[in-house]
Amino acid sequence: MNSNCIGGVLHLRLLLFSTSHRILAAHPKISASRRLSTATMGSRSQLPSPPLAEKVKHEMELFGDVRVDNYYWLRDDSRKNPKVISYLQQENAYIEAMMSGTKKFEDEIYAEIRGRIKEDDISAPLRKGPYYYYSRTLEGKEYVQYCRRPIPNRDAPSSVHDTMPSGPDAPPEHVILDENVKAQEHGFYRIGAFKVSPNHKMVAYAEDTKGDEIYTVYVIDAETQAPIGKPLVGVTSNLEWAGNDALVYITMDEILRPDKAWLHKLGADQSNDSCLYHEKDDMFSLGLEASESEKFLFIASESKITRFVFYLEVSKLEEGLKVLTPRIIGIDTSVSHRGNHFFIQRRSDEFFNSELLACPVDNTSATTVLIPHRASVKIQYIKLFSDHLAVSEREEGLPKITVYHLPEVEEPLINLEGGKSVQFIDPVYSVDLSVSQFSSTILRFSYSSLRMPNSVYDYDMNTGESVLKKIETVLGGFDASNYVTKRKWATASDGTEIPISIVYQKNLVKLDGSDPMLLYGYGSYEIRIDPDFEASRLSLLDRGFIFAIAHIRGGGEMGRQWYENGKFLKKKNTFTDFISCAEYLIEQKYCSKEKLCIEGRSAGGLLIGAVLNMRPDLWKAAVAGVPFVDVLTTMLDPTIPLTTSEWEEWGDPRKEEFYFYMKSYSPVDNVKAQNYPDILVTAGLHDPRVMYSEPAKFVAKLRDMKTDDNMLLFKCELGAGHFSKSGRFERLQEDAMTYTFMLKALNMIPASGSA
Repeated sequence: MNSNCIGGVLHLRLLLFSTSHRILAAHPKISASRRLSTATMGSRSQLPSPPLAEKVKHEMELFGDVRVDNYYWLRDDSRKNPKVISYLQQENAYIEAMMSGTKKFEDEIYAEIRGRIKEDDISAPLRKGPYYYYSRTLEGKEYVQYCRRPIPNRDAPSSVHDTMPSGPDAPPEHVILDENVKAQEHGFYRIGAFKVSPNHKMVAYAEDTKGDEIYTVYVIDAETQAPIGKPLVGVTSNLEWAGNDALVYITMDEILRPDKAWLHKLGADQSNDSCLYHEKDDMFSLGLEASESEKFLFIASESKITRFVFYLEVSKLEEGLKVLTPRIIGIDTSVSHRGNHFFIQRRSDEFFNSELLACPVDNTSATTVLIPHRASVKIQYIKLFSDHLAVSEREEGLPKITVYHLPEVEEPLINLEGGKSVQFIDPVYSVDLSVSQFSSTILRFSYSSLRMPNSVYDYDMNTGESVLKKIETVLGGFDASNYVTKRKWATASDGTEIPISIVYQKNLVKLDGSDPMLLYGYGSYEIRIDPDFEASRLSLLDRGFIFAIAHIRGGGEMGRQWYENGKFLKKKNTFTDFISCAEYLIEQKYCSKEKLCIEGRSAGGLLIGAVLNMRPDLWKAAVAGVPFVDVLTTMLDPTIPLTTSEWEEWGDPRKEEFYFYMKSYSPVDNVKAQNYPDILVTAGLHDPRVMYSEPAKFVAKLRDMKTDDNMLLFKCELGAGHFSKSGRFERLQEDAMTYTFMLKALNMIPASGSA
């Protein structure tokens, strides 16, 4: 690559929310009178001995404080050390042995979950240019096909009532790319980006065959699948077309920080690509997106509190990047384009929930406020159309969509009037804006709730009419009316009211404190854990479980301040909020300590690790997925991916105040000689976001220090990364194992092992 760079969306240590990992799993409630299996209640003396990691003293000293990490040796950046791999294999063998007595039940849970899926299905077709685009799944196949079908009357204006023709007389379906074929030679396979060229003749896609999120980009002819040029290697999945003859993509430095943006001309060798920007500040990472109008590309450099944007005009690539919003610490901007104007979403300490501005393309300093800052309403993001603006907002912790009609392009853009909000029916729900056509009057959005399967709607922004285009099929006699969703509020230790989303099967729960519950939490990075539907979760609900989400501080559910009050030196609010939610649910007789299970993944795994140390008496069982549990050691090591960019999230422990505050909650540093509940921990060997060694060390230290004989199980996927296995059915196996673990902990597995 050309090294003459002129200067660099963050990889986060978070879950990008593959829901099959995030929440839980489907079957009739087991009668309380049925005899429990000996596999569930069997003698501890008959169980296999857990592996004990060797202790090798490793001292770390800072600010006069000495920490001893006896399991530091478990970190192997090469992932090839025979001693480390042997230990991980021993842990995998141990969990297999411990769960062997309930394997039949686990297999039935897996069959049950899979049996709710319509295996041969298609996504809601999206009209774009001369085609309908959609993805297809096939019966028995792990992966998807990317397909398209010509629009018969492509000149007719789009309508919410459009339907893609099918049948023998319809234009033929064309499979652009079949993941099932591509995945045959790999144990792991994921496509991170699939981008169709503006003229619809080519496709660029990013492929990961290891789980480490380092991608290879291929360009193919959309009709023949013939390769175009050589692949781009060692890149992120962040790429966009720059017209029909070029691509812009992002690469990472040695600590996997996205730091360079490149322009690639089709047919040219990657070594000749030109570097558009090099971000040298290791607190910042690069992001890339295309304007809805397809006339501009925006390259953003961002830290946790600052974001500034360059623009690249697609028709004038030779002019290179131009500054759109300047780099000002504490100012966060995102940009869109329509007609003669850029639209700028801007956040600062003063305007913490963001304001929306517009400026002429030829005079970017002349900004006009279109939507002023509101302390009670957060602007999440916007989508622009040729005649409309759709705004995703949050108010009182709930998402909303507001649509505005824009004046003609030639007219002045002074203010917005007459915004219309889309109405939703459930008390708690999830809604997201989807890809839509810029030139259309149709807004597409997806909606779900804890009881309503994911549904795709087309909304006419002129008339306000919504038409359902696709609803997730749930097999097995599912009836949404059997489930109740609620929103409750727990009072935190400092008096803050914390929202809780709840769902249960109304014919099964008693609400007298005897019902089992799974409480889920996250609480970091301003990520919103909105209450959405998960078919596999029915395996718990239909056994009488109550499922709840604690919308704790550190997340983004209640606006920017909600996040600010759960980070840095206020991070412990995240953990005490979760404890307060649990205590409230017990007090209100939704469950008892003896029936309460908890789960979190990634930074949510930090939450689980912290509350296990703080209140081990409050939980019956805990699941910590790929947990970020070695906070202090990781954040002191700038050679570990993500560390430098996250000093603005957790704090910089090279400063004494942050050092001792982090040490006071970092799970690995706070394991004690005390009783712990049943615990399941997972990891991925090739995980670039949370190194496998963090959960491995946490488990090893727990084994050494805990004073109980409850289950402590550790599963490390040796051929996967942060998001576990890649196949859609393979991931369900992890769900089945997780559910079986919880049911085993609660003595809810029947004697026969049959559901």
